[in-house]
Amino acid sequence: MKIRIQGRSLKPVLLWTQRALIAGAILMLGYCGFVLLDTWIFQARETAALERFVPSEVPLPPAVPEDGLIGRMQVERLGVSVVVMEGTSDKTLRRAVGHIAGTALPGHTGNIGIAGHRDTFFRPLRNIKSSDVIMLTTRGGEYRYRVVSTKIVHPDNVAVLNSDGHEILTLVTCYPFYFLGSAPERFIVRAERVL
Repeated sequence: MKIRIQGRSLKPVLLWTQRALIAGAILMLGYCGFVLLDTWIFQARETAALERFVPSEVPLPPAVPEDGLIGRMQVERLGVSVVVMEGTSDKTLRRAVGHIAGTALPGHTGNIGIAGHRDTFFRPLRNIKSSDVIMLTTRGGEYRYRVVSTKIVHPDNVAVLNSDGHEILTLVTCYPFYFLGSAPERFIVRAERVL
C-alpha cells in the first residue's frame, strides 16, 4: 500500500532561491571587478603623473603637492610597487597607500609614516625581512631605506611615528594579516635612510 501526502512542491521555492543566490553572486563579483579596475586605473594614472617629473638635485620644500601625489614606494624583493598619496582616508587607502599627515616627507629629517591595508597593497609585508630595501621615488628624487626592525603594537601606540632626528621610514598596517574584521593590532616596519 502506498501513502501519498498531498502538499505543495518545494521545487518553485528552491528554483527562486537558486536564482536569487546566483544574482547576488553576480552583483558581488561585479563590485569586486569595479574596485579592482578603479584601483588599477588610479595606479596607472598616478604612475604616469609621477613619471612626467624629472627629479631635481635640490629637495622639494616639506609641503604636500597640490594633487596629493607623494610618489611611488617599492620593495623589489616582495614585488611591492604602489603609489603613495597624501592622507589615510578610506578612498585613498582603497586605491593606494597613504602618507600619514603630520609626519615628515621623503628627503627631510624625521619619521615618514606610510599606512596601507593589510589585505591589499601591504599584504606582502608579512614576508619582509631586516635588510630589505624600500625605495621611495618622488618628484624630489629617489630615497632608499633599509629595514631595521618589525614589531606588533596596539593601535593607540602612536609613539612608533615619533622622530629621533634621523631620516626614518615607518610602514603601518593592520595585524594579523589574515584576521577577519577590524584587526586588533598594528604591524610596524621601521627602516633607516641609506645614503
